[in-house]
Amino acid sequence: MLWLVVGLVLFLGVHSVSIVSPQGRDALARRLGEGAWKGLYTLVSFAGLALIVWGYGLAREAPVLLYTPPAGFRHLAALLLLPVFVLLLAAYLPGRIQRAAKHPMLLSVKLWALAHLLANGTLADVLLFGGFLAWAVADRISVKRRAAAGLQRSAPALPGGAANDAIALVGGLALYAVFVFWAHAWLFGVRPMG
Repeated sequence: MLWLVVGLVLFLGVHSVSIVSPQGRDALARRLGEGAWKGLYTLVSFAGLALIVWGYGLAREAPVLLYTPPAGFRHLAALLLLPVFVLLLAAYLPGRIQRAAKHPMLLSVKLWALAHLLANGTLADVLLFGGFLAWAVADRISVKRRAAAGLQRSAPALPGGAANDAIALVGGLALYAVFVFWAHAWLFGVRPMG
């Protein structure tokens, strides 16, 4: 469990610099240099992600059950996960979906984490998915505050349109199908649909 927690602290910690200090990211980038900051950010993120994967795998070998979700929650989780890949793609494809969701990446993470908390009840699940859910909620609140204070950095505007929404919708649903019926079992050894 230790490596899972260390991985979460590293991964979510580096992704929380702007939450903790809105000017912190820019100050670090100026002090270290933009390239060095991005390199350090990437290195810490990958190290954290690797430790999360490894630590979660170790924790699954000796699970500590906190709660047993009702069987119907697996179906609710599958329903909540339906828009996750669509939102994930919409985060990079400007269009109506992106505008309606406002922050589709954060919404995607929140739905993904909540769905997994509904379907899984071990301590490792609560740490992993609860940690990501808490981070996504905190980041969304922080984004609102930074925007109100004029501190939110905006990405360059890309051309948007109906084609991007179609790509996000079709591509996202296709990714969902691939993940549910094949990739989830291949990557994690768990078949979400039975």
